[in-house]
Amino acid sequence: MRIFNLILVLIVSGAFISSKPYFKDEPNSMEIERINFRIDEMKSMLKANSKYNSKIAFFVDMRIPSGKNRFFVYDLQNNKIIDQGLVAHGCGSETGIKGDLKFSNAPNSNCTSLGRYAIGSNYNGMFGKAYRLSGLDETNSNAYKRAIVLHHYSAVPYDEQDHYISRSHGCPMVNEQFFKRIEKIIDSSKSNILLDIYY
Repeated sequence: MRIFNLILVLIVSGAFISSKPYFKDEPNSMEIERINFRIDEMKSMLKANSKYNSKIAFFVDMRIPSGKNRFFVYDLQNNKIIDQGLVAHGCGSETGIKGDLKFSNAPNSNCTSLGRYAIGSNYNGMFGKAYRLSGLDETNSNAYKRAIVLHHYSAVPYDEQDHYISRSHGCPMVNEQFFKRIEKIIDSSKSNILLDIYY
């Protein structure tokens, strides 16, 4: 009887799973609107170019404060966020106004560059394992030249904070525990996963 009740609960709860993005904390309507727009753009791009992974994509919303989860692992087939974590932005993106960032594709700017990236091969660098990023838009076309990579760093906290976290030199830099989870997704993918950084 207990097993039957458990199955019934699972079936009923499954019926209420939403196709909308899932956030740990209740998002505001602008956050949902931004990610939904980027998801639609990503799906259109993937339909036109089948060489990239069409099941999973990564999204980073730079309007969300760095102390809050803003790196989202998105299941494109089931239309839901399956993981999320903190990610640093470039120190050059600071404007001196809280919550207001600037972006640049210029070498030595130490800024985050907006746009879509293809996550490429990994290598061992000064922070350990890292993934090379190729910019696919005019706004991030210098990513490879600037050595913009996806990597982890010990100073990036795991849990959400009420204050801003450490900054990078332009790289999307995450916590080591979170990195280990996305590393498994990247390494098991037969095609390049796309990362979209937007504002």
